[in-house]
Amino acid sequence: MEKLIGKIVHYFNKISVGIIEITEGELKVGDTIHIKGHTSDFNQQISSMQIEHQAVEKAKKGDSVGVKVDSPVHEHDQVYLVTE
Repeated sequence: MEKLIGKIVHYFNKISVGIIEITEGELKVGDTIHIKGHTSDFNQQISSMQIEHQAVEKAKKGDSVGVKVDSPVHEHDQVYLVTE
């Protein structure tokens, strides 16, 4: 099952980090996300996240969090939380 929790608002290609704006619920280290857009469609586990360059264990609605991504992502890509 998947639940829409946010969207990509920026991508730093040199360091492969996507900025996710959390619009619903929360995201924790260890969670699996599904990123889907025009050219993006992949699942990955969150190994670490940062808010304002500080490592955090979880992010909630209203936060913008940086996550290292396995593949390039694009602004407006949708981010889903994958739940069993």
